Amino acid sequence: MNDQEIKGILEALLMSSAQPLTIEQMLSVFHEEENPGPLRLRELLDRLARDYDGHAIELVEVASGYLLQTRLKYSSWIIRLQAEKPARYSRALLETLAIIAYKQPVTRADIEDIRGVSVSSSILKTLQEREWIRVAGHRDVPGKPAVYVTTRMFLDYFNLTSLNQLPPIENQPEISGSNSEARVEECV
Repeated sequence: MNDQEIKGILEALLMSSAQPLTIEQMLSVFHEEENPGPLRLRELLDRLARDYDGHAIELVEVASGYLLQTRLKYSSWIIRLQAEKPARYSRALLETLAIIAYKQPVTRADIEDIRGVSVSSSILKTLQEREWIRVAGHRDVPGKPAVYVTTRMFLDYFNLTSLNQLPPIENQPEISGSNSEARVEECV
């Protein structure tokens, strides 16, 4: 099977998938005799990504794999086409998510200490329903509070491959200075 045929198969797989695809998932569709192997597959994905230069669609790698998506500069036109309005999130929810992302692993009490106000159960429930956070365990203190971390779905939604890609936070000493990547690498 030549490179052009394999690129066509990869493009079809990525176009038809609603979720990012891993290298392993893409390789699994090939019979043994036609399997390009992971190195060649990555090379072909890089070439496919270059093929999309100058187009409205781009091939991106996120934490969970590869996906085809429209370029950000076209989002205002896409939004006009969509009948359903995108979900609006409260400031409290976004603050809570930011604290979890930058300080993870954290408990509800940790979040409340940083925010200075209590965190509603509905905020944590919404973040868990969106699959942006999950309970990674429980802290070994009285009451055994749940410890929250972000998920791969969070990284995918925000087009990140790792927590190191989060933008730096300035003028927020209670949040900045945290190097959470090392502490939660195995949790994500």
